[in-house]
Amino acid sequence: MFQRMRNFFLLMLPVLFLGAMLYWQGKTLPAAAPAVIPASTDNWGLSFPNEGQSPVGNASAEDLAQYDAWFLGDTSQKVIYLTFDCGYENGYTEKILDALKKHSAPAAFFVVGNMIETAPDIVRRMAEEGHIVGNHTYHHPDMSAISGQAAFQKELDSLADLYKETTGKDLPHFYRPPQGKYSEENLKQAQALGYKTVFWSLAYVDWYTDNQPTAEQAYAKLLPRIHDGAIVLLHSTSKTNADILDELLTKWEDMGYRFASLEELPEA
Repeated sequence: MFQRMRNFFLLMLPVLFLGAMLYWQGKTLPAAAPAVIPASTDNWGLSFPNEGQSPVGNASAEDLAQYDAWFLGDTSQKVIYLTFDCGYENGYTEKILDALKKHSAPAAFFVVGNMIETAPDIVRRMAEEGHIVGNHTYHHPDMSAISGQAAFQKELDSLADLYKETTGKDLPHFYRPPQGKYSEENLKQAQALGYKTVFWSLAYVDWYTDNQPTAEQAYAKLLPRIHDGAIVLLHSTSKTNADILDELLTKWEDMGYRFASLEELPEA
């Protein structure tokens, strides 16, 4: 009995296969083209195939450009764009500003509401000394979880309004997603509001205030991986960054680099 059933099944396999082929020939299958930018929640990430050269992001510079977004600047020049994320004042920002002033190095400080509320004089100093103060949102939420334009805009507008009340100046339209979490929709939302989204091409683990890297550990990450057109992300809450910044800028200058404002980013 079992042998007869097995033989029948083997005889029927070609028929079943032919029937399936004829069925699917009459169907129109959807194209399987992947989205250029992930449509779902994603985290900005980098890999460094070759030290001293531009890293590879999880979206290319060309793909990001269509949304007025950058992670690299002008890669044809030995230029560095310094950026700092400022979630709160931890006692080190003024030392960082002193080092930048000594080197005549412009920077961008991406601030949240708490930073402006608790350290308004420091934020005013940033602006007065010619630095960009950028939008890191008011509450520092996961912006990729916000799908509606109104809710997205409220986070940015609330920060911009507070900055205007504090400094009397309009907030420059540079935006950095908190924690690097973004989606294609976020990039479109920021672009619709006239913002340039700024990721980064070089960073290191400097944000754990109770486990700061040594100067040697910081240099081991920041010196060999520097590259032309680098957008560098540092945190202003880091004691290590405050302690080494003067020497770090000197080392980069000795390597032939100059420092430029995000205002000098190449056109998308």
